[in-house]
Order: sequence, then structure tokens, then C-alpha cells
Amino acid sequence: MPRQYRQGDILLCEVDQIPPTATAAPSEGHRVILALGELTGHAHAFAAGASMLREAASGRSFLVIDQQGAILQHEEHDPIRVPGGRYELKRQREYTPKQPGEYMPRRPRYVAD
Repeated sequence: MPRQYRQGDILLCEVDQIPPTATAAPSEGHRVILALGELTGHAHAFAAGASMLREAASGRSFLVIDQQGAILQHEEHDPIRVPGGRYELKRQREYTPKQPGEYMPRRPRYVAD
């Protein structure tokens, strides 16, 4: 079974390979930010040892973690060490059903912290 690592609303799932159409995603200074909190400004981020790629057509994000591993940090969670490898980044979503009288159904959205 592939390895998985979770920190809050972030889930990293080990993958055998990253699609060849995925391209390097920009980093913010020295950090690779996986998710930025809309309400708090806190971030799930790697300070070193990781690079992110995105596949534009599907919107999927992937990480390559250096062989020695990297530490995923967030201000409100304990840091976790992620071993070297390739991972797909998944973010938790939440769904609120359509309320009586609403015309359009609601869509799932990313969890906001």
C-alpha cells in the first residue's frame, strides 16, 4: 500500500510516477507552500528538500521530496517528516447541501483554516 501523510487538511499520497505533463510550480522565496490559510495566513510548507509540480489540464499537484526527506510545517500542527519520494497533494474538501429555496446546488470547496 502506498504511504500517506496527513497534516490538517493536507494529504500526501505516494505515487509511482508523476505525469510527464506536470511542470514546476513557483515557490515563495525559500519555501514550497502547499496551502495557505485564507483566514489565518498560516501555511502548510516545506522550508527545504521539496519541489512542487502542477499538471495544468487536471489541476493536480505533485511533490518530489529529496532522498533525505523533508519536514512539513504549519503553525497550528506538529511538524512531520516526509520520506523521500514522489507524492500527489490532495486537499480536504467540504460540502454543504443545497438549502430549501436555493436554485443551484452547492459545490464542494476546500476547507478554510
